[in-house]
Amino acid sequence: MRPESIPFALLFALALAGCASGGGTRSSGVVDAPSRADPDDPRTKIAKDNTDLGLAYLTQGKLEISLEKLHKALAADPRHVDAHTVIAVLYERIGDRTKAEQHYRRAVQLRPKSGNENNNYGWFLCNALGRHDESAAYFEKAVADPFYQTPVVALTNAGSCAIKAGRFDVAERDLRLALERDPDQATALLGMASVLYGKNDFFKARAFIQRYEANGQASAESLLLGRNIELRLGNGTAAVDYTRRLREQFPDSEQARALDNPGSS
Repeated sequence: MRPESIPFALLFALALAGCASGGGTRSSGVVDAPSRADPDDPRTKIAKDNTDLGLAYLTQGKLEISLEKLHKALAADPRHVDAHTVIAVLYERIGDRTKAEQHYRRAVQLRPKSGNENNNYGWFLCNALGRHDESAAYFEKAVADPFYQTPVVALTNAGSCAIKAGRFDVAERDLRLALERDPDQATALLGMASVLYGKNDFFKARAFIQRYEANGQASAESLLLGRNIELRLGNGTAAVDYTRRLREQFPDSEQARALDNPGSS
């Protein structure tokens, strides 16, 4: 399954917080490590201002200018956590996973207990590098942060990565914890349907697909999964309806192409 795009969620959080990382301030619901001993140090302001600009240019797709501003930010203050995070997102976007990991990891080193930084690095390890087991520890640290405002995201990501690793029991545990906090969390609902389908519990899997769709959700992934669930339950009419919707709504998706593969069900 495909979890939420955490880097973009993070970018919005940084934008709302103004990328603040001065001594002891709270940004995106976590306690920031001080960038420098003196929060009034002009180098800290240079780093913050250039990080703000780098983020703005990144969201506009002006990647070269964004990279230039972020390099200026880190030259002024190598401990500026938000600059490390935004430049990691940029490097990930352009496919330089080595540099992206360096900066995600450095952000965690600077804020070792921060929910945001641990979640971001954990998701990168899982989604970009396929290091599913390694990512779990970072999601645990993210959830443990009492100032982290969106622990449901880390729990959902943990469950999603456990699915990728084939650890369905762990995935079910984490996704249920996410749904206890937010019963309408779409990614967690779809994840639970996927887990229960993988465990051959098709009736319960159907219930989670129905909850997912009741929230106004429809995706190529959910339609293919819904179709496969109904086939397992022997409900050919419902399966045909899912197939029709998938072909009509997402004709170019890999899920639609999978319909022509006898192994897709």
